[in-house]
Amino acid sequence: MSAQGKPVFDPSGSTFDSFLEEEGILDEVDAVAIKRVIAWQLSEAMKVGHLSKKAMAERIGTSRSQLDRLLDPENSAVHLLTIAKAARAVGKRLHIEMVDAA
Repeated sequence: MSAQGKPVFDPSGSTFDSFLEEEGILDEVDAVAIKRVIAWQLSEAMKVGHLSKKAMAERIGTSRSQLDRLLDPENSAVHLLTIAKAARAVGKRLHIEMVDAA
């Protein structure tokens, strides 16, 4: 706190992750970032394979609206089974790994 009672910003020793953790949103931000990467990878694989959304939905046995949710980078509420099926449909395999926190 400053002499006027206002918080003093001290960036030394602070990381963006620690800030997000202090705000209680680190897990949510991580999930959205991961989902954005997955959605982008699936979209790119569909382009390379000339696979329409309709054909992709049929391959993974789901509806077009469910596929749209899967490809929506902002929607992190997607089941791992759906992601794994989608990966297999474009010739990929889902690989999830837990690593030590830095």
